[in-house]
Order: sequence, then C-alpha cells, then structure tokens
Amino acid sequence: MPATKKKETYSEAMARLEKIVSQIDNNELEIDMLAEKIKEANGIIAFCSDKLTKADKEIEKLLSEKREFEE
Repeated sequence: MPATKKKETYSEAMARLEKIVSQIDNNELEIDMLAEKIKEANGIIAFCSDKLTKADKEIEKLLSEKREFEE
C-alpha cells in the first residue's frame, strides 16, 4: 500500500522557500542545481499565493456574513 503524502502547510512551504532563497543568496548552489531550485521556488510561490488568495476570500465572506447579521 503506497503511503499518502501529507499536504504541505503554508508555513512548511514558506520554510522551504526561505531555505532556497538563503542558498541562492549565499551562493551555496552549483549552477546545475540553480535552475532546479528556481523552478521549485516558483512552484512554492504559486502554492503560497493560492493559499493566501483562498484565505482572503474566506475572510471576506465571513466579514460580509457578519455585517449582514449585524444589520
């Protein structure tokens, strides 16, 4: 039975992104790995952006419902 991969949280993704950025800033990556890590970073950024957009929409919905309830 294959193990199911746990969904990554926003915090975990940000930690991975911060590590990649640090590696790039400190010239820790060989040129062969640089393109790979940049692709990975772009994927992480898209994931985090999507999470933030969904959270923003949910907050707006909750605030809207609260305003309607108070009226």
